[in-house]
Amino acid sequence: MKHKNLLLIGLIMLFSSLQAQTIANHALGLRLGDNGGVGTEISYQMKLSDGNRLEGDLGWASRRDGAIMKLTGLYQWVGPFEGHLNYYYGAGAGLVQANNDNEDINGTNAFAAGILGLEYLFALPIQLALDLRPELNFGKNNDALNLDLALSIRYLF
Repeated sequence: MKHKNLLLIGLIMLFSSLQAQTIANHALGLRLGDNGGVGTEISYQMKLSDGNRLEGDLGWASRRDGAIMKLTGLYQWVGPFEGHLNYYYGAGAGLVQANNDNEDINGTNAFAAGILGLEYLFALPIQLALDLRPELNFGKNNDALNLDLALSIRYLF
C-alpha cells in the first residue's frame, strides 16, 4: 500500500510539472487542415526559450490531378492565456512543389506565412491547438493569399 501511495504521488507531481510548463522542449504530431491543398502535415516544435519556439511542418498529397509537397518553417512567440491555455503568434516562410495538370499551381513556389493560434496542454503530455496561418505565395503562376485554418495534436517530450 505504501508503494502505491508513493507511485501515485510521483505521478501527480510529474503531471503537475508538465502542466506548469509553458512550452515543451519538443512536440511532434499532426496538423490537420486545408494547408494549401496538402491536407495533413507532420508537425515538429522545438523550444528555444521560455517564450519562443520553432515549428517545422511537412505535408504532401497525391491527387487525381497530380501531387503536391509543402515545407513550412515558423518562429513563434508563446504566452499563457488562462490555466492550461496558451496563445501563440509568429512568422516564417516555406516552399511548395506542385506537379499538377492544372498549370496555375504547377512548379515550385515560395511563400511567406504568419500564424496565430491557441493551444491547450493536457495533464498527459498532449497538446491540442487551433490556429490560422495566412500564406502569401510568390511565383510566376501563383501570387495568392491562402488562409489555412488547422487543428493540431502533438505529443510533448
